[in-house]
Amino acid sequence: MKKLIFLLAVVTTFNVTAQTKSELLKHFESYYKEMKDQGDVQGVINAMTHLNVIQPSQQRSDTLAYVYVTEGRNLEALNTIGIEKNVSDSDMNTEVKAIALKAMNQPELAVEFYEELFKRRANSYVAYEIADLKTQLQDFGSAKAKVDYGLTNVKPEMKRAYYESQQPYEVSLKGALTYMKALIVFNMNQKDNLDQAIALLNEAVTMDPNFNVAQLSMEALEARKVKEATKE
Repeated sequence: MKKLIFLLAVVTTFNVTAQTKSELLKHFESYYKEMKDQGDVQGVINAMTHLNVIQPSQQRSDTLAYVYVTEGRNLEALNTIGIEKNVSDSDMNTEVKAIALKAMNQPELAVEFYEELFKRRANSYVAYEIADLKTQLQDFGSAKAKVDYGLTNVKPEMKRAYYESQQPYEVSLKGALTYMKALIVFNMNQKDNLDQAIALLNEAVTMDPNFNVAQLSMEALEARKVKEATKE
């Protein structure tokens, strides 16, 4: 009799727990939808965190990390999914790691994930990011190869944003890749490639007259050319 009572108590507790879990799941799913509709990012993060605790899944973790990284909360993004490289990682997971590590000034780690993305879906956007990181790592040959790929496959509607000035601005991805090529070419041989780098920067500015950083770079290289000429 005591065993039967104990068994009934366990079954009842299990049913209540399952019901409570189901109700919580429905509650936070509704809460998530409401926060998403309102555009409340922190609310979305809170809802997804609760959902992942109640019913953990890699897809939820990846999505939560993506929300973090789009908000510039890179450390929280990486704390959510880690920095390990696994063949089973989703494209979203790989992209989050790449973006977050680059933003945290970890080019050696970031480039591994961008290269993985390039293997999965090569495009001019990813080519630009790899070229940028390879330039930081002074691997100019690999950087130029990616820029050349990007320029060959870029489409007119592709854009890239820059944030170095007080007012962020957007330029064509073709212009951005041309600017990156100028930097790479110049760094490969700062003396012999000076004129070529200036010509590429001029091309980038001609494509996008608002391209502030390209304009400043061109002026700096032109001033360098004048200075070197006066020495001769």
